[in-house]
Amino acid sequence: MAKKLKTKTEEIRKLSAADMSKELLETYRRLFAMRLQRETGQLTNHREVPRVRRQVARLKTIQRQRQLATAASAKAGQP
Repeated sequence: MAKKLKTKTEEIRKLSAADMSKELLETYRRLFAMRLQRETGQLTNHREVPRVRRQVARLKTIQRQRQLATAASAKAGQP
């Protein structure tokens, strides 16, 4: 894994929507690779799997918060 994942919530909130989608996709790929390594016995740090799962949850939560904020602002603008 060449690129380090963004772990701080502040760092994630600074991302644009496109960058956040890209980060989420990259995190899902990393999680898949780690699951594969775990099943084949090649994973050296087994505590990394829950950390990456939490990262996916963090990204999806912030993404959903943005969707709700957008919907609320659009709804408030309607007559």
